[in-house]
Amino acid sequence: MRYCILPAVLLLLAAACTQTNPADKATLILLNGAVWTADSLQPTAEAIAMRGERILFVGDNAGAQAFASDSTQVINLHGAFVTPGFIEGHGHFSALGRALQNLNLMPTKSWQEIIRLAGEKAAATPKGAWIEGRGWHQEKWNQDAGPVVNGYPFHDALSAATPDHPVVLHHASGHALLANQQAMERAGISRETPDPVGGRIVRDAAGRLTGVFEENAMLLIERPLEMWKNQRSEAQKQADFDQSIRAASADCLSKGICSFQDAGSSFWEIEQYKRLAENGKLDLRLWIMVAQPPVSELDRLAAFPQIGLGDGYCTVRAVKAYLDGALGSYGAWLLEPYNDKPGFTGQNVTPADTLAAIAAACRDRGLQFCVHAIGDRANRETLRIFEQYAPGKDARWRVEHAQHIAPEDIRASHNKAWSPPCRPFIAPVMPPSWKNASAQRAREPARTSGATCSTAAPTSPTAPIPPWKTPTRAPACTQASPANAPTIRSPSIPNKPCRAKKPSCLIPAGTPAPPLKKPKKAASKKGSAPTSPSGPQTYSIAPPIPSCRLQYNTPSSAGKSGSPAKNNRRPDKLNSNRIYM
Repeated sequence: MRYCILPAVLLLLAAACTQTNPADKATLILLNGAVWTADSLQPTAEAIAMRGERILFVGDNAGAQAFASDSTQVINLHGAFVTPGFIEGHGHFSALGRALQNLNLMPTKSWQEIIRLAGEKAAATPKGAWIEGRGWHQEKWNQDAGPVVNGYPFHDALSAATPDHPVVLHHASGHALLANQQAMERAGISRETPDPVGGRIVRDAAGRLTGVFEENAMLLIERPLEMWKNQRSEAQKQADFDQSIRAASADCLSKGICSFQDAGSSFWEIEQYKRLAENGKLDLRLWIMVAQPPVSELDRLAAFPQIGLGDGYCTVRAVKAYLDGALGSYGAWLLEPYNDKPGFTGQNVTPADTLAAIAAACRDRGLQFCVHAIGDRANRETLRIFEQYAPGKDARWRVEHAQHIAPEDIRASHNKAWSPPCRPFIAPVMPPSWKNASAQRAREPARTSGATCSTAAPTSPTAPIPPWKTPTRAPACTQASPANAPTIRSPSIPNKPCRAKKPSCLIPAGTPAPPLKKPKKAASKKGSAPTSPSGPQTYSIAPPIPSCRLQYNTPSSAGKSGSPAKNNRRPDKLNSNRIYM
């Protein structure tokens, strides 16, 4: 039997193994597990003791049992594998929830499939209501889409399938959208509508509208959509927001994501996150960037940072801004023209002086500044702004994506007082987009010396680990009462069930999981003992670190008690039922 126990801040689990005041007793103890700690000095352990949402101890069984009391729940993992939870390094949490509720176009593989899904949605939607979707990417299509401009199809077939509804379908990157005829009419778009600064209305050589709007041009369609949404009452807006957050939370937790770095939320959305956190209704921890505010509203940043709201479930301490767009939608700002769009170098979506004003506000208020920069020109301009305004390396200002950086800029950024982390995620998950840039630049990912790089994939489903096989999905999580949570019987307390305080998110048997590689031993001289310790050990650090709220799921079969499993490298040999923490 196999569980995954996924605490949110456990990327340094072994370093966080704690020995607290003996008076602290655990509410939950896990024994006989194969614990991977992510600590190269001591990569494994066998037991964990927790009190509420805090980890008290990680080490051997005896050490964990020292924290037990008469009321402690004890679970024998029977050698099950235990791993740290995933932290999403860059995503859009509310947008994820909305995408799950609207048309989810991530899995689509053709323009014809998108038209079919939109038509089915229209048949089930009242006439006149807007239809939204997100996730399409023209580079993923395996069928001919008919006449195209820069790979984009024309809206005609979509408009014919949805004649009574305005439809807006966002690109997987979030930097382009496709609108049908109804939506363009609502927005007052015609052949004569000029391109806005930092955006493009995609047309053919004769000026005919394709229905595709890139970067700042998306606002032309999004404004009437927002006006329609604003007809709702404040109570209905909050109810819809809460529903989308529940959907996003369930999706993330079902895949082991326990903490999420949200790359830009409006002031209104931040207030809703705070409300949910303070009422104990956020099921994973959010680290939030304020979405790029207009210069006229920079004074509102005086209310931030706000750290650890709702018992640590909500932190707002950064500002997100955009310097360019996405490569796949020709929005990345390049030093040289696109190969498949001669003479065009992308979009500068925010003027440099506006970005500088935001940078100064972040510096003055002690906020992190996170700039979206994908093209090599955009990265160069971002580095210049950071050099001028960043207060120092400890400020931890970030370049979001840093997908293409000119070699001379990498060298120039070496030994600076700051070292911006990067998020080089688009190139690995969307190789076809490389065709847009020159072959040389496509082979030059972000390698800023000293930068901290992590991965994220808003252009792909929220799955930190690629599946080995297609799982059978369990029913969606419901907001059931704790009494409806599944039961796990504790071997040490035979008649005491272990109840989840939140409804369970189930992953059925057969869901693939990553193989666990055996840790490498440190090199040692011939005849001397290995330098890496063997067997479970205990560590001490204070204070205890937080974990996610407990989420249990029911094991489908009982395992045998004993020591940790030896054969843990074959995912197809292991039951994948999990406990998320």
